Formats: sequence, C-alpha cells, structure tokens
Amino acid sequence: MVQKAKILLVDDRPENLLALEAILSALDQTLVRASSGEEALKALLTDDFAVILLDVQMPGMDGFETAAHIKRRERTRDIPIIFLTAINHGPHHTFRGYAAGAVDYISKPFDPWVLRAKVSVFVELYMKNCQLREQASLLRLQLEGSGGKPAGAATEPAGLLAELSARLAAVEEQAEALSKQLGDESTDAAAVATAAHLERKLTGLRRALDALEPGSSGQTAAN
Repeated sequence: MVQKAKILLVDDRPENLLALEAILSALDQTLVRASSGEEALKALLTDDFAVILLDVQMPGMDGFETAAHIKRRERTRDIPIIFLTAINHGPHHTFRGYAAGAVDYISKPFDPWVLRAKVSVFVELYMKNCQLREQASLLRLQLEGSGGKPAGAATEPAGLLAELSARLAAVEEQAEALSKQLGDESTDAAAVATAAHLERKLTGLRRALDALEPGSSGQTAAN
C-alpha cells in the first residue's frame, strides 16, 4: 500500500482551512491543519510534509516569520512553501515572500483548479523522492550484507544487482515522465528545478549501481 503524502495547511481562520480542505481533498492525501505559525512549527517537528500552504497575514507570528523558522531548520528547510494572501501590496510584498523561501505566491481568492494543480506537482515530486530514498536504503543494506553467505538464489549478488537495477529503472522512468510533463506544461521554475535535482540524484545512484556490475570498468580497475 502506497503511503499518502502529508500537506500542511496553515491559516488562523477556520473557514479558510475548510476551503483549502475542500479544494485539496480530491488529491487523496493527508491534510494537516495548523491555526498559527507556532502550531505549524510544532507539527513540523514530528511529521514530514510534501508541501506547506502558508497564510501570510496571521496574528502573532505571521507567514514570513514562520517561513524563516522553517528554512532555518535542517529537517524542514527543503519543504516547498506556497504563500497564500488576501492582500496584494505590490512587487515588494511579493518579493518578500520569495525571499522568505516561498516557491509560489498566490493571492486570494485563488482559482481552486490552479491551486490543486500546483500542490499536486509538489506531492508527486515528494513521492518520487521517497521512492528514491527507499531504493538507496535498500542498496546500502544489500551492500552492507554482501559479505555474508547468501540465503538463496534471490540473495545472490548478481540477482540482487539485477533486482535493484530493475527497481531503479522504474523510478527513472517515472522521474523522466514527470520532468517531461513539467516542461510541456511550463510549470513553476521551482518545481522544474526540483525535478531536475531528483534526476541528478537518480543518475548518481545509477552510476554507483553500474560500477558494481561484474565486468564494469570500476571492477576491472580494482582487480
């Protein structure tokens, strides 16, 4: 069963949170509410999120200050933040949002279809990154245990490498399709850059895996 991604919704007005939930429920992911910046930071201490929808105008700790705290934490600094605001103060206000670490800035009332499409891109990127981490973890475990005796045919080194290669190929295919989709649809530059970063990670993992193949140049050089 595929684990759902978590999306953090931060707004001090309950009616706005309800509206966001209604718009994003079609994505079939886990929606987590926070009614203040402090509550959002608390949620980020224990859970991993694919994207954060953050209201700018909140009493106490506003969206800019909340984003600054998020970006200072190593655990959360790479989580995409989409700012939501009901007030348009012009270019300077928008620039302040991007400077605080936002990947997008949407004014209310926003188009539900546009918001849902933007969030879905970051959810998909998050899921691809999770798959990559799982493949990398599996590879490390197999390599660490390669010194022991194989328990059967499925654990033979050649069999392991073939299985890992096949799994990695599936992730590579999905990442390539996602990058093409983002390019065709001219999506936000931040999303395209994130997809490119994912592909670079996959390329590095593929090179490491290829170097382990019998007869590879890396193996030949070591002999």
